[in-house]
Amino acid sequence: MYNTRLDGLTEYPFQRLAALLADAAPEVPAEACIAMSIGEPQHAPPALLHAALARNSEDWGKYPPTAGTPAFRQAVAGWATRRYGLPAGMIEAERHVLPVAGSREALFMAAQLCVPPDKNGRGPTVLMPNPFYQVYFGAAVMNGAEPVFVPATKETGFQPDYARAPRDALNRAAMAYLCTPANPQGTVATLERLKESIILARRHDFVLVSDECYSEIYDETPPPGALQACAALGGDLSNVLVFNSLSKRSSVPGLRSGFVCGDAALIARFGKLRAHGGAVQPVPVLSAAAALWNDEAHVAENRALYRQKFSDAAQILNGRFEFYRPEGGFFLWLNVGDGEAAARALWVKGGIKVLPGGYLARPDTDGRNPGRPYIRVALVHEPAHTAEALQRLRRILETSL
Repeated sequence: MYNTRLDGLTEYPFQRLAALLADAAPEVPAEACIAMSIGEPQHAPPALLHAALARNSEDWGKYPPTAGTPAFRQAVAGWATRRYGLPAGMIEAERHVLPVAGSREALFMAAQLCVPPDKNGRGPTVLMPNPFYQVYFGAAVMNGAEPVFVPATKETGFQPDYARAPRDALNRAAMAYLCTPANPQGTVATLERLKESIILARRHDFVLVSDECYSEIYDETPPPGALQACAALGGDLSNVLVFNSLSKRSSVPGLRSGFVCGDAALIARFGKLRAHGGAVQPVPVLSAAAALWNDEAHVAENRALYRQKFSDAAQILNGRFEFYRPEGGFFLWLNVGDGEAAARALWVKGGIKVLPGGYLARPDTDGRNPGRPYIRVALVHEPAHTAEALQRLRRILETSL
């Protein structure tokens, strides 16, 4: 009476964390507790959001169009062209862009779009980094594909090299997920790595799904993107889908607004799929999203707050737990020896909730979970609150482990 592929899913990381801490009570007052386990931006949303929603309030009475509005698609096409220095006309708003209800929903649906019943006469595979964003795994399993985990560890620069995936897995690959800046490690795929990944996808005829939702939160250098790599390869968007969102860029995770951009043939089929089952964007949300994609001032202010937190973390944690300053995103990936033990100690001793790194990874061919020694710490709160929590985190880890 249910889809038995669900049996192939493990508990989601936050459910596992809840079970780990279920019998543990913090020794600090409730008001001192802080959730640094989830990547939910806590900065104030930009003022222009409220004005844009109010300005278009009469449109709440309209059914949302699956393809979005021309203004939204044009805003995204214009932003991508400016952000990545693309040739004029490379991104056509009507052919290459679709709105999505946040990147998470769309990254999951991408497998419904891209995974065929078989590939070269055998069961398809989906390549993903290890550690990884759990949606990738769920999307593969629920669409009948074999997840293939490619190392994204300290030894590989915390980025996957899909050219080193097993040859059989490449021959059966339907798609490969690439997250840059990476969640949880905060590393950035170079332009050369992006170009290599696109060439590999075309050679083996799979879709490169580039998850770039952290692209606008970076330390010094704007991260390159897959669209930029496509431009460097001549402007062809074949075999490439890029996903981005306003959740991190504009601190509006509750707006549930993002986009997918890329291969026109895939975008057309994605539109067909979403017409049947996709979560569409209300027209006022599309209007507000267009205003946000057209404005960079609020993004620069948001990015400055994260840079301040990077600097505070560097001062507090430098030389400890293999700390490194992330190139992008807002997570710290700290080696504490045992992620679960550290998570329990931090919650009990300091009311600090972090995510064990092992919950974001799968054992490798040697049976070793590459995330097990780590914790992921989300720097999503205001700078002063974050700095105080990091001081507390350091003291607890130094005395409890």
